[in-house]
Amino acid sequence: MTKSDHVSSNQYLFRQLVLDSDPNAIHLVESFIEDIRSELAFKDDVYGNVMVAVTEAVNNSIVHGNRNDPTKKVYVDCGMENPYRLHIWVKDEGEGFNPADLPDPTAPENIGKIGGRGVFLMKSLADELLFLEEGKSVEMIFNI
Repeated sequence: MTKSDHVSSNQYLFRQLVLDSDPNAIHLVESFIEDIRSELAFKDDVYGNVMVAVTEAVNNSIVHGNRNDPTKKVYVDCGMENPYRLHIWVKDEGEGFNPADLPDPTAPENIGKIGGRGVFLMKSLADELLFLEEGKSVEMIFNI
């Protein structure tokens, strides 16, 4: 994924992370988010939202998108359109999915089910959530 894949001319890209499709690589996301927070100095509540949402997106990319295939990568890019809007993209090399096909985790029949809440969490924590490239990529926007 390159800057031209998703960053418009009024945005700039300032951090990139490439991960192997290995659940043990999740800890690298924490350092990535810490570095961004150090540079931008955003508040604790925003930091928590970014950390949980991005970690969930990366985990979904590893497990569901790339199906734990160690030959596939997950790409995490970070950019800004202005000093108050943080954009984070997570992209996998899987086949994609239709987010409209996901069951509602708050529906009574799904309350007791384990799993299925990742996208719901991401929607709740990010100020905006966009699925791109037929579900292979997600863009999370946070007001910082």
